[in-house]
Amino acid sequence: MRLVTLEDVHAAAAAIAPHVVHTPLLSFDSGLWIKPESLQPIGAFKQRGAVNALSRIPSEDRERGVVAYSSGNHAQAVAYAAKILGMPAAIVVPENTPQIKIDATRAHGAEVFVVGITERESRAHELVEERKATLIPPFDHPDVIAGQGTIGLEICADLPDVATVLVPVSGGGLISGVAAAVKSLRPNVRVIGVEPELAGDTAASFAAGALVRWDAHDRARTVADGLRAEPSELTWAHIREYVDDVVTVSEDEIRDAVRQISRRTRVVSETSGAVAVAAYLNRELPAGPAVAVVSGGNIEPKSLASILG
Repeated sequence: MRLVTLEDVHAAAAAIAPHVVHTPLLSFDSGLWIKPESLQPIGAFKQRGAVNALSRIPSEDRERGVVAYSSGNHAQAVAYAAKILGMPAAIVVPENTPQIKIDATRAHGAEVFVVGITERESRAHELVEERKATLIPPFDHPDVIAGQGTIGLEICADLPDVATVLVPVSGGGLISGVAAAVKSLRPNVRVIGVEPELAGDTAASFAAGALVRWDAHDRARTVADGLRAEPSELTWAHIREYVDDVVTVSEDEIRDAVRQISRRTRVVSETSGAVAVAAYLNRELPAGPAVAVVSGGNIEPKSLASILG
């Protein structure tokens, strides 16, 4: 299985540069910087991978459009990328997707299909067959992984002495790209994945040395709605090759991290985006400067108000 290379990530950086924000590193405390991907136009890192993947679709295929399935942020990202690149988009989301993410996806002009939580992939494949469109999966695609890896390029450029990079894990596209880039540029930097205890399938896989599958309804228990997917064979291959450890955090630790990010950096983080900071606050980590990727800020206002108290 071919893994994404540093050259792939550099090529992605050139392709997406006109359409994404080079997010800054913000000081959280003396040992941690956060990388707020919530500052992207769609409010999450997913824009990077979506723009890269759509930009590589041959011109003769673009008029048939794209199809994606997502728990929310990839949906918005593909809708945004399709809009700026002039393609129709059909997006399938599970019924437990936050309404704020569904509304934002529609606002970018995409057609949205809401289905049961175990049906999103099958419905997406049906739409691909019906429309002869191009499928853009949320993580199981080398161009998507390479786009997410541009975060790693920016971290290494902006903090050359970084010692640890903490990355949220769900389907694994984000950590696959970030780890591939960081380890290629700074082999001694530790890359640590973070996921909720209630959706800790990747941590279980990492401990077992092989993929461990959890039921989708079990993974759906976590408040971190963007971290309910599971790695693919492709993303697992990257995790196995490049990632140093995967740790989990509790639901209370996730909510507290949302509060801490807001109070210390004035950045809004969704629950999924806060897990890396939760690990920094509650787990023993290697010494040295650390960066936590805050992967997105698309949180329902009522949920944010409840967490902030």
